[in-house]
Parts: sequence; C-alpha cells; structure tokens
Amino acid sequence: MKLYMKYFSIHLKSIMEYKSSFILTCIGQFLVSFNVFLGIHFMFQRFSSVEGFTYAEVLLCFSVTLMEFTLAEAVARGFDGFGSIVRNGEFDRILVRPRGEILQVLGSRIEFSRIGRILQAVVMFVYGVTVSQVKWNLPKVLTVILMLAGGTAVFSGLFLIYASICFFTLEGLEFMNIFTDGAREYGKYPVCIYGKRVLQLCTFVVPYALIQYYPLLNLLDRGKPFYSLLPLAACLFPVPCLLLWKIGVRHYTSSGS
Repeated sequence: MKLYMKYFSIHLKSIMEYKSSFILTCIGQFLVSFNVFLGIHFMFQRFSSVEGFTYAEVLLCFSVTLMEFTLAEAVARGFDGFGSIVRNGEFDRILVRPRGEILQVLGSRIEFSRIGRILQAVVMFVYGVTVSQVKWNLPKVLTVILMLAGGTAVFSGLFLIYASICFFTLEGLEFMNIFTDGAREYGKYPVCIYGKRVLQLCTFVVPYALIQYYPLLNLLDRGKPFYSLLPLAACLFPVPCLLLWKIGVRHYTSSGS
C-alpha cells in the first residue's frame, strides 16, 4: 500500500504541473457524461416510465453505475493500456522488480481526470435522491456503499481480463469494450429491461445485476432483504480474473522488443 501511495503521489504531482490541461480534461469528462444525462432526460420527456422505472429511479441506477465504472477506470486504467506494456517489452522490467506485477501495473497509470465524471454522477445521484420517493435509512446507505464497492471490483476484474488476454494476443481485444465502456452505456437503465436472457447473463456470468439491478430494487422497496448483500458476492468476481492473469504471466515469454 505504501508503494501504491507513492505512485499516487507521483501521478498527482505530474498532472499538477499542467493545471489548466487537467481542469479542461475534467470539464470534458463532465460534459461527455452530461450528454448521456440529456439523452435520458429527453427520453423521459416522451415516456413516463421504462419497465415500471421512473425518471428519478433511472437516474439513481445510472449514477451509481457511472460511479462504479469511473472509480474502477481511475484506479485500474493501467490494465486498459497493458497491451502497449507487453508489446514494448516493458513487462520484462516489471517481472524483475521485487514487487508484485499487479501493483506495478496499477501504479503505472492513475486517471485523476475522471473526477469530472464522478462529479457528474454525484450530481445525478443527488438529484435522483431529491426527486425520488426513496425513504433513506442506514441499511439503504450501506446498500449504496456495497454497490459502489462491488461495482468497482467487477469493472476492475474486467480490466484485468482485458490485460490478461494481451499475454496471448499482444493486443487488447476490442470486444472487451462491450463489457466495460458498453456496460457503462447500457447501465443507464436497470438490466431487467433488456430481457430475461440478458438478466441471467448479467447475474451468473458477468455479475452486473448484482451491483445494479437487485440492490436497486431494495432501494426502491421492491426487492428481497438479501438483495442488499449481493454486491458482496460480486466482489468475488476478480478471483477468477486473477487466476486468468496468473495463467497469462506463466505463458508470457517476452515480446522480443
């Protein structure tokens, strides 16, 4: 942890050398997410609900999903660019250092500019809380915290899978964006609206529903009590992702660069 905080400090000092660029990038991140918010807003100008979910409830759903993805992207961005590390032979240097490979890759890139996107998510969440009929109490607050923790774990696991594939292909496979950036986009709405098969896939294969749909039902007083604990199960998702990473490391024979 001490080493990671050192990486954190180095990246922070680096971006502070160009404060104007950092601020403009944060504003850009905010505006990109704001466009998605406008899309939801204009749709609900025409339709009063989607599969029984109101405008405020959809905002709660999307804001939490956006925060989950953004937190994972901020801390696990090194995995997203792992293909270049393998191609350039930089992973050889990582292997000979007396620290874990995952920690070094995580520390190679920390995206502070995602603050703009998190701010957008917080604004949407606060607005959704204000206009929704949710009666907040301590269990529901804890549910949101578990959703954020579980969602960050799931998306970080997906970034880890993306990086692990690079050991075998030397290039990141673009189809993985369906599960990362794509999930952020279709996470605007509760997973159930995409049909039974998609809900099953997002429950038992890639557990988006455990960090989004089921806990959301509890927030809206429509679910079962144990739904609030499902994000804890989602926190186990990085375990098989880590096993794939270990297999990839054993398979690695250098890119020859």
